[in-house]
Amino acid sequence: MAGNSQRRGRSSGAGKKTATAGTGGKNRRALAGRGATPPAEARTGHPAQRRAQADARRRAERDRSRQRAEESPELLLGRNPVVEALRAQIPATALYVVTGDTTRGALDERIAEAIALAGDRGLPLLEVGKAEFDRMSNGALHQGIGLQVPPYQYAHPEDLLDLARDSGRPPLIVAMDGVTDPRNLGAVVRSAAAFDAHGVVVPQRRSVGMTASAWRTSAGAAARLPVARAVNLARALASYQDAGLMTVGLAGDGDVDVHEFDGFADPVALVVGAEGTGLSRLVRERCDVVVRIPIARDTESLNVSVAAGIALYAAASARR
Repeated sequence: MAGNSQRRGRSSGAGKKTATAGTGGKNRRALAGRGATPPAEARTGHPAQRRAQADARRRAERDRSRQRAEESPELLLGRNPVVEALRAQIPATALYVVTGDTTRGALDERIAEAIALAGDRGLPLLEVGKAEFDRMSNGALHQGIGLQVPPYQYAHPEDLLDLARDSGRPPLIVAMDGVTDPRNLGAVVRSAAAFDAHGVVVPQRRSVGMTASAWRTSAGAAARLPVARAVNLARALASYQDAGLMTVGLAGDGDVDVHEFDGFADPVALVVGAEGTGLSRLVRERCDVVVRIPIARDTESLNVSVAAGIALYAAASARR
């Protein structure tokens, strides 16, 4: 019994844990903190993460779809739009007419004129059945006629600086921040050409491109004035600043009236904002100065193409 008791005593003494000095977190056995709790979107398996991933996939698919659309020919539909586009000499590769409408062309002078204008330019005249043309136009109203317009060939933002250097005039470039209406883009291109600007820059994303509608609104000016596309507009403006251009934003709450600004005779990149929202924060921060056009108080704002035209006229006047 005594032996057993002695063995139990030695056993219990050997297995008993005693207090030891703390490590102070200085050796490899120390516990590492987990840090701040990550946001829900970053937690694996969290519903918020799944939603964020789904949103990212949808955005990527939209971008791919838009890029595919921009890289494929555009079909301009309708009798008036087609005639106006042909009159404006916008680039085209073929004229489509629904079978039977060529015989009715004498009754509709717009179709007859479209066929004549296309013939003068040597464009192929392609007759198609109505069912086939309905499919080609995705069911949109086409009035039996369509003009195939090739994808626009954009310049690089730096190309506009080269053009300015070759012209012997101080650079004047128009940058459009998020404008989404092709008619506004076309009207700005037309004003820029009228007032001796060297080109127009648009962002690659969240902005309209040179569609057939923009071509038509430019009244042929897009054939004479290059339009560049920037992957990042704020970075493009920074490169213009590095080249010696002053970036001049245009906004209703600008710092100085447009007719009081004395820098238009120098190299300038005029920056106009989107319809309704104006200049984005990052682009506005990139502007050296923001000018405003004084208008009557009961008028909320000017159309972006009208405002750009007024500012371009001020720039042209300062350069005379």
